[in-house]
Amino acid sequence: MDELDRLTEPGTDLLRRVDNLLSSAGAPEAHRIWPLLRRLRALPGEAFGAFTELRPEPLTTAGHAVRKLIREYDDAGAQLADPGDWSGAGASAFADVRSALVTHLDEGPESLVGRLEATAGYADALADWIDRSRLALARTLAEALGSAEAVTVVAVTATGDDGSGDGAGRAAGAAAAEIGARILATLSVAYDGAERLLREWGPSLAESAYRPPAPAPNRFGLTTRIGR
Repeated sequence: MDELDRLTEPGTDLLRRVDNLLSSAGAPEAHRIWPLLRRLRALPGEAFGAFTELRPEPLTTAGHAVRKLIREYDDAGAQLADPGDWSGAGASAFADVRSALVTHLDEGPESLVGRLEATAGYADALADWIDRSRLALARTLAEALGSAEAVTVVAVTATGDDGSGDGAGRAAGAAAAEIGARILATLSVAYDGAERLLREWGPSLAESAYRPPAPAPNRFGLTTRIGR
């Protein structure tokens, strides 16, 4: 359990009230919450609920699993690299193919092992992003829960006011907008971080293409390709 888990229950209750006020009365004109609502396309409570479902543990586990596969690929590459006792025309013809397979399997960042290493690294980076983003959201939520705006929102909504009526209701709507803007701003920064990670890691996660050896000429001067 992390800090966000400890605050999820009271945070969910407060943000449910915030969403209700924003849905019924809207936010003050030109308030900073409007561009955030347009960008995230979700009310603060909805966005918060979706984000709290993100956990780093599955990604960390996936990274470990991929690294186990890397060891298996290394073993397969070592077996391919060993020509054994095979000799003669067949062994010579297959040597280039075997070399191409070894390169495809375990040589350089574009090999299968290289892509697996990148995949594991990306999983670790995402897990770290989730950890840091959850902590940032927990801090923002803690501030919101202890704010004067939260007192106003809870006091007014406890009476059944939807924020569309008198001055107190309008004040609650403005308070809800301010709380919502804080939550959405933190989530917006988090999503910027996720998009940045994808841009950074994307090229390393591309499909690894096998490059067969060049066709070898036979005794008739024609070329014969072994493998695909």
